[in-house]
Amino acid sequence: MNVLYPSFPVRRLPTMALIAFLGAVVAGVYGAVHDQISFAISPEYFTRMKFRQFAWADVGLPPRAFASEVGFLGTWWVGLVAGWFAARAGLAELPRSDRWRCTPRCFGIVLAAAAVVGSAGALVGLVEARSGDLSSWDDVRTLLEVEDVPGFVVVAYLHGGGYLGAALGLILAIVYVRRCVTRAAL
Repeated sequence: MNVLYPSFPVRRLPTMALIAFLGAVVAGVYGAVHDQISFAISPEYFTRMKFRQFAWADVGLPPRAFASEVGFLGTWWVGLVAGWFAARAGLAELPRSDRWRCTPRCFGIVLAAAAVVGSAGALVGLVEARSGDLSSWDDVRTLLEVEDVPGFVVVAYLHGGGYLGAALGLILAIVYVRRCVTRAAL
């Protein structure tokens, strides 16, 4: 099996593209919901940083709706990559019935890992925020003019943990997909 560079029958390409597309949609929706939670914890994470990063996509939505848009735009590509690698790991070669049973579970593994590790990141951020010493965040406070540094710290760790969790989830999902392929071959 070759996961990193293309070497597959061309007839599998539409299925692989569909799985990658579904991954992008699932991840984008997850990001939109995730950023609603993040916005509730630290609006400044968005108003002082994320909205500036995604200014090109600002079509005049209210801040909470724009946060969801930012969440979608910030995560769809993670799902695209995860879907592509899961398809390459064997989802695309499974018989149709097995494929559509394994695909939601595969995405569920990635989502669950992102949520669990993201939550763990938020807890780490909460511990740091409550430590009383946020001097390591002075540059951020000054550069972005952040007033609620503790909330900003929690959300920064939440987001970092979520991306780390998605990477870990992809590894676990690939292991799961390989097991599906092995079972289907029996």
